[in-house]
Amino acid sequence: MSMTVRGLTRAATAGLVAAAALTAAAHSAEAADTLGSAAAGQGRYFGTAVAANHLGEADYTATLDREFSSVTPENEMKWDATEPSRGTFTFGSADRIVDHAQSQGMDVRGHTLVWHSQLPSWVGSLGASDLRTAMNAHINGLMGHYKGEIHSWDVVNEAFQDGGSGARRSSPFQDKLGNGFIEEAFRTARAADPAAKLCYNDYNTDGVNAKSNAVYDMVEDFKSRGVPIDCVGFQSHFNSNSPVPSDYRQNLQRFADLGVDVQITELDVEGSGSAQAADYTKVVEACLAVSRCTGMTVWGVTDKYSWRSGGTPLLFDGNYQEKPAHDAVLSALGGSGDPGDPGDPGDGTLSCTATYTRTADWSSGYNGQVTITAGDEPISSWTATVTLPAQQSVSSLWNGTPTRSGNVMTVRPSWNGTLAAGASTSFGFTVAKNGSDAAPAVGTCAAS
Repeated sequence: MSMTVRGLTRAATAGLVAAAALTAAAHSAEAADTLGSAAAGQGRYFGTAVAANHLGEADYTATLDREFSSVTPENEMKWDATEPSRGTFTFGSADRIVDHAQSQGMDVRGHTLVWHSQLPSWVGSLGASDLRTAMNAHINGLMGHYKGEIHSWDVVNEAFQDGGSGARRSSPFQDKLGNGFIEEAFRTARAADPAAKLCYNDYNTDGVNAKSNAVYDMVEDFKSRGVPIDCVGFQSHFNSNSPVPSDYRQNLQRFADLGVDVQITELDVEGSGSAQAADYTKVVEACLAVSRCTGMTVWGVTDKYSWRSGGTPLLFDGNYQEKPAHDAVLSALGGSGDPGDPGDPGDGTLSCTATYTRTADWSSGYNGQVTITAGDEPISSWTATVTLPAQQSVSSLWNGTPTRSGNVMTVRPSWNGTLAAGASTSFGFTVAKNGSDAAPAVGTCAAS
């Protein structure tokens, strides 16, 4: 969707609220056998970054919905995605993530309002007065659209330099508006949504160093003068050259002692096996030791889509299998694995998965393919749903029999319903974009 907005608020439907409430109640009743439920038992959330274009992949959404209690849009709320042209806001991809999270009873972190990166070119070309107006209008437009729906916002992201200077980073905001731009952004954000937690977020601030000291001094100053800041986000991207610092917990605690919440916002740890598991454990134990550490977010669901995929930094591998790091995090949170999941071998449950890929693309359309894979038992038939963005339409479909209702297409096998355990088949379709390049959403596969 694309529209020009000034303070437009999304209207939540009663059905959506009811569904979220029911899902949240179901989650709270579960045993602590998932990351989200185990963290909830410790009074915290456990979230993940989410990309809208992966929500059509059945394994992705199944893992997301089962394991996590909070989501952060990976790129969909950044300035270039939400206001590519001045005054014209586009919320389609971000809305899709927020709607999915709400349907599962998950919280949403907003990321990010003011950042030097992923800016559309028009922002950098503005003079100081125009830039101040545009920054405040962007905050109001984005926060106004999601007012009441976002738990915490990263108001300003990565405003300090690396290295030993503790200086501010050069950016259009810093260079043209000066040091006061961060305070102004927070004051504007408080007025835009008084209920949302307002965070400053940065990387390489996980231990005590020149950069974290500079952020600490800023937060201390803000708190002393009544500038509205509620939380500080620690990205926590770790690898062998930048390990979990020995003073990680102490650093979190000193910020908490200033009267703000602390959040682990973009956690990933390159590596594998027991070493990776041990580092994840250190992070979780540090958060649990600080009463104002309210939650942790890993930066992605699966290694295959990680921005550092070559370093296999996440809790699920490229096939969505739990890694030793997952088990270590679950244990550190006080949870325990449940061997009785529906897809476990030998339980007699008929199941299948549906995975979407785009196989061809051109200016006015594309070809999509959905691969159906049987679970641990043979199946004789399957059903999958494909929900298209409102503007798009299907011009042809093969290897399946469709039934259409609005923009939802329910597909059943034409000749390819019988599958051996673990075997796959597929159906494909051609779509007319009609101005929208968004990916369709593929629902859960049903087997019989």
